[in-house]
Amino acid sequence: MTLAIPSSASAVPSPWRLSVAPMMDWTDRHCRYLHRLISPHARLYTEMVVDQAVIHGKRERLLGFDPSEAPVALQLGGCDPELLHRAAAIGLECGYDEINLNCGCPSDRVQSGRFGACLMLEPEQVAAAMVAMREAVKERIPVTVKCRLGVDDHDSEVFFRRFVEIVADAGVNVFIVHARKALLKGLSPKENREVPPLNYERVYALKRDMPQLTVALNGGLDAGEETLAALDQVDGVMLGRHAYHHPWSLAALDQQLFAGAAHDAPVTDRRPEIVVAYARYMEQRLAAGDSIRVLLRPLIGLFQGEYGARGWRRALSAADLSALRDNPQRLLTMLPGDPPDWRMAATEGAASVVD
Repeated sequence: MTLAIPSSASAVPSPWRLSVAPMMDWTDRHCRYLHRLISPHARLYTEMVVDQAVIHGKRERLLGFDPSEAPVALQLGGCDPELLHRAAAIGLECGYDEINLNCGCPSDRVQSGRFGACLMLEPEQVAAAMVAMREAVKERIPVTVKCRLGVDDHDSEVFFRRFVEIVADAGVNVFIVHARKALLKGLSPKENREVPPLNYERVYALKRDMPQLTVALNGGLDAGEETLAALDQVDGVMLGRHAYHHPWSLAALDQQLFAGAAHDAPVTDRRPEIVVAYARYMEQRLAAGDSIRVLLRPLIGLFQGEYGARGWRRALSAADLSALRDNPQRLLTMLPGDPPDWRMAATEGAASVVD
């Protein structure tokens, strides 16, 4: 079946048309670099960084990123307008393209700091924080919110719409909505991504009723037809776990959403040259003192769901780390299939990827 690309694809696409969610312990700078090699257009997000860490921590370690990652957004955690003002100003200074406030994380640790999903119970506080953050960036970059549909028993349409209206009145016009409520007690963060049922229709209704807002849908999305169809209802889609575990799927989505390709159009397999480019990046980051294990982690799912994926994962797990540290280009010898063919393809195409 060939799915028609949403009609808005022919117009100038929203900056939030395709994005990869902020995910703690996953979307570090190395993961984002790989995602950018795969998808030239997706909007990328950092892991959540607490406002005080931004203010007092080591900026290069916490906030450093490669310029090629752009457009990249900094997601902040916090609730105090003054602290968020300072953190947003630092984010602007560091070159981020967007500042996003986390109003969706349900973890106990985040709740103890009075931020994340529990902030949906305090829309006026969120509004005050957004005013402060907008003042900090002087309208040079957007300040956005990522939220849920509600929390615990506060999950009615009225509750959700009131939260959005109050925050929108503070000047926020971009809402990224994880289409589930959050349960603040009794579920782990992982369970909170799976147990509460999805309700895409409520997000679609928000866009219909408040068309002046930019609305992006998050939650349970993959690279399939349902994700493409969602773009008839909202301005953008944000992939989370699927993008991390199946990063190559971003290539097809990028091609479909920004080049107008059909859903079943073949995608040129650029993974050999992507591995070459990522190996060159590894050389730079190893010289800066980064861990090779952390650098290798984003590559694990590069062939997920395809022939050779298990061998690729095993090769990465069993790799001689000292040898790879000395020469990251050894990754080419681990590629699935016939290594000489991969190496030839990589050598011929690497320059175009890196440049």
